[in-house]
Amino acid sequence: MATRRTTRRRTTRAIDRTTQYARDVVSGRILAGRLVRLACQRHLRDLQEGAKRGLTFDKAAASRVFEFFEELRLPDALEIGQVAQADGAQSCMAGKPFHLEPSQAFIVGSLFGWKTRDGTRRFRTAYIEQAKGNGKTPLLAGIGLYGLTSDGEPAAEIYSAAAMKDQAKILFRDAENMVQVSPDLSAYIDSHVNNLSVDRTFSFFRPVSSENRGLDGKRVHMALIDEVHVHPDATVVDKMRAGTKGRRQALIALITNSGSSRHSVCWHYHELARKVLEGYLENDSLFAYVCQLDACVVCFADGKEAPVDGCATCDDWRNPKVWIKSNPLLGVTITPRYLQEQVNEAVQMPSKENIVKRLNFCLWTEQITRWLPMTKWDACAAPVSAEQLRGLACMGGLDLASKIDLAAFVLVFQRAAGGYALLPFFWVPRDRAEERERTDHVPYLMWAQQGLIKMTDGNVIDYDVIFQDICDLAEQYRIVEIGYDSWNATQMAVQLMGKGFTMVDIPQTMRHLSEATKTFESLIVSGELAHGGHPVLRWMASNAAVVRDTKDNLMLAKDRSTEKIDGIAASINGLSRWIRQDPEQPSVYETRGALTVG
Repeated sequence: MATRRTTRRRTTRAIDRTTQYARDVVSGRILAGRLVRLACQRHLRDLQEGAKRGLTFDKAAASRVFEFFEELRLPDALEIGQVAQADGAQSCMAGKPFHLEPSQAFIVGSLFGWKTRDGTRRFRTAYIEQAKGNGKTPLLAGIGLYGLTSDGEPAAEIYSAAAMKDQAKILFRDAENMVQVSPDLSAYIDSHVNNLSVDRTFSFFRPVSSENRGLDGKRVHMALIDEVHVHPDATVVDKMRAGTKGRRQALIALITNSGSSRHSVCWHYHELARKVLEGYLENDSLFAYVCQLDACVVCFADGKEAPVDGCATCDDWRNPKVWIKSNPLLGVTITPRYLQEQVNEAVQMPSKENIVKRLNFCLWTEQITRWLPMTKWDACAAPVSAEQLRGLACMGGLDLASKIDLAAFVLVFQRAAGGYALLPFFWVPRDRAEERERTDHVPYLMWAQQGLIKMTDGNVIDYDVIFQDICDLAEQYRIVEIGYDSWNATQMAVQLMGKGFTMVDIPQTMRHLSEATKTFESLIVSGELAHGGHPVLRWMASNAAVVRDTKDNLMLAKDRSTEKIDGIAASINGLSRWIRQDPEQPSVYETRGALTVG
């Protein structure tokens, strides 16, 4: 095909485009939001350090895809280049080349340029969140056509996937239209109703939806999933991912505007992307490009993930100077005039404000405030030596949560120099860990290999293992009391009491938890809580949200937290036993010796 031709001129230009965008963003020459800056920093950092993890950036591979896009042609109906000349942007008549803008070149170059040690693509999942009108759908259609024709995959199956059939056809129609106006492609691809095929390689590109079991039985090379924020659940993503199991280098690409529900599959991937970019999770197979407006330094340090309305230094969605952060193709596919009209309507019609914020400025309208400032949390990563703590008195905190999920036990020690130290332990059922690693990209298996978490056999936690492990810990540390959440833990508490442990049921209410929760927070802020930088506990700290009452009492809010927080809950349960000790009462050591477990 003509799309496979490579020239030295194009290769030289393509070599620079992915990395040049990253450099321009990091240097400030291109204005971008915090998470896009982190994505660019990740790219530049991996160019220097990725080889240690078996990662390399294949400039020639990126070049081939850039050239492919240059040979694509765009019909008038597509978004790319539809900005009027009066707005100072490029125009695009039918048959004009699909010229990748810098941000698009960064996305495409990253997806196809990064390779693993075996030569296959590094990124298997891509999450791209941008404002409406920034050419996301045509971009993904072009990627799908490359996968169909030029990716070297025999019998490639490319799907435009969605919950509803009509939605799936939108992206597919963009690809279909590109084929019709691109001479090289139209000569190479056979076009039929809802099917683009390359018969000589037994490959095809089709729209599919979850209606009538339309997602089952696929052998997915690429799944292109549009408008993820409107998906009612994770069915489409999970079914498409299940279909990739036999492929060498499958790609699941999700594109979306911002949404509103914290319980959606879109929010799940938004949070996963954020945590990977911020370094709370390690995931070399996930590419993330998340546009957003930013909270100011002060509000961000206070746990605010998004700009605070009324703050003079946060990004203001009404300010044209920051629009490019959520609209990287501003002036190319979307005009400043259009955005100004949207802002004006939202100001004049408050009922429209939330939808404008979401669709045009990448602001999630059901905002979450992160409880613990992670810069403060990281400042508390002083080493905690399990060996040096042996024989010392401590309080235990237990949170068993659900038998099918993660359980946590944390020993809380008072430090001679002041403050406290945490020694956490975690358990998870092996089958669930393997499933969640596949679906949620939480690295349970890696944590288990590193000894940070213990897997029990089967698909439910083996409480007998936890019971025995706690008994073993009592032979190493002087466990004075164990504070526990009685949910799912009553039987465990009875068993431990039978072994001589002092078990204290801590009702999970504001009245019983506020003091300990506030103390935990103040210890983090003041740097008086040493946690050793434990990766699992750090991940949980980044997930934690709290609820407050009118008297400023607070407690953890599991329903508002973005993921598992059991280790933080267990830490607070244990801490509560220290701060609830009555100083006027005799010390527990005066009435009881060190606990031993037979």
